[in-house]
Formats: sequence, structure tokens, C-alpha cells
Amino acid sequence: MFLQQLINGLTLGSVYALIALGYTMVYGILELINFAHGEIYMLGAYLGIIFLGFFTATGLTSYSLPLALILTFFLSIIFCASYGFIEKIAYRPLRNAPRLSPLISAIGVSIFLQNYVMITQGATDKVFPTLFENPGIEFFSVRMTYLQISIILISAILMISLRFFVRKTKMGKAMQAVAQDKIMASLVGINIDTVISTTFIIGSGLAAVAGFMVAMYYGLVNYFIGYTAGIKAFTAAVLGGIGSIRGAMFGGILLGLVESLGASYISSEYKDAYAFAILIIILLVRPSGLFGKSGV
Repeated sequence: MFLQQLINGLTLGSVYALIALGYTMVYGILELINFAHGEIYMLGAYLGIIFLGFFTATGLTSYSLPLALILTFFLSIIFCASYGFIEKIAYRPLRNAPRLSPLISAIGVSIFLQNYVMITQGATDKVFPTLFENPGIEFFSVRMTYLQISIILISAILMISLRFFVRKTKMGKAMQAVAQDKIMASLVGINIDTVISTTFIIGSGLAAVAGFMVAMYYGLVNYFIGYTAGIKAFTAAVLGGIGSIRGAMFGGILLGLVESLGASYISSEYKDAYAFAILIIILLVRPSGLFGKSGV
């Protein structure tokens, strides 16, 4: 039972970590909580269903199911990443406004995207097509499906790649510079607008991956899943230390483990409360989170 819940928690935590990375990157650079980020995750789930339904109708899934899934995966990422440009409309004009203004704008974008999806796709749950059985492996009386393995591996690869990108590439170093001092970064020739737009695009792409994988994992999505997942991912980012990429990774995985183990050993009715209980306890001991704020 413990090992099975550990695997389930690790799978869920990997998804939370991917969403939390978007929150923490934006906050590390702009000191803005992008409450619309959860809705990008929701769009990733819906786009996965839409594209896969299209490929099923055209017969591509019958011809090559892996090809259809790969195309669906990358098209969902590309379309969701393009929503990162919403920063130019909703946040950039308010960059020098009082801090409350961009926060209200973010909440407005969140509500707009929720209602946009509800009107265009309907208020009822959407079902992700079941195209194949979900076999797995068993060890020590524990079953781990290939989908769970894929979610954990893809999440780990993306998180490691992001860490490498931020630490080793020119754009990543520009992100660190902007996070430390925007004025000085602009004085040495860094295009701040480009850096901020890139940050939103990367965060949106990661959220799209999480949304697509969750749609495959649970098989059901609705227009409200972004709100719940977004709040939990934000909790994970704060738990690890808002603004810290390492903290977002660790916080997301810890949150998934706590939620899974709490639902198994205490009660599944209060699984959403366990995350916030852990957050309160840790912030009482370490107000800046487990890793503190260290920029992107």
C-alpha cells in the first residue's frame, strides 16, 4: 500500500511541479503571481482532446497511433505556448502600475479563459479517447503503469532541461540577470521584454505538457480543472520557495506525495486540505519556503 501510494504521489507531484515552475519563473522575474497560469494547464488538456479527436476522425490514429500522440503532444504545447503572448496584452501595460493592478488583471484573464472554454467547449466533462490498454509492470505487489512511468520520466527530463537552460544558455543567464536587477540588465543590453515573453512562453509550454498528461491519466477534463490545479501548484511553489526553480520542483513532488499518502492513510475526503496544512506548518518554520527565493 505504501509503495503504491508513493508511486501515485510521485506521478501527481510531477504534474504539480511542472505547473509550479511556470508560477515560480514569472514571480522570480516580475514578482507577479500569474493566477491565469492554471488555465493554460486546462487549455493543454482540452487541446489534447481536440487534436487527438481530429486525428482520429482523419484516420491517422488507425494508421499510426504513436505518430498521432506525438503530433497531439507537440501541437498542444505550441498552441499553449502561444498563449504566453497574453503577457503583452494583460501584464506589460501594467508593469509600472501599482502591484495590485497586474494581480487583478491576472485574475481577470483566468476568469476570461475559464468562460471562453466553457462557452466554446461546453460545461460538461470531456472524455479523453481511450485508444489503448494501459499495461504496466509489477514489483513487490505494486503496479506501475507505463503511463505513470512516462509522466514521471517526461517531467524529470523537462525539469532537468529547464535547470540546464537557465544555468547554461545565454537566454537563461539573461533571465537570471533580469530577476536580480531589471534596470542593470537593460543597461548592459538585455532586452527585458524579450526575456519576460520567453519566460511566459516556457511556463505555458510546461503547463501544456502537464495538462496533456493529466488528460491521458484521468481521462476526464472540464473547464474548472485549471483553478484547482493552479492553486495547488501555486502552493507547491510557495512551499519550495517562490522564485526558486529547485524549490518548485521539490515542492510539487512533496505536495503530490502528501496528498496521495494523506488520502490513503487518513481520508480521501480531505485530500485537498493536506497540502495547505503542510504549507502552513512549513511557512511557520521557514517563512521563505524550503529553499527560499533565489531568483530563477
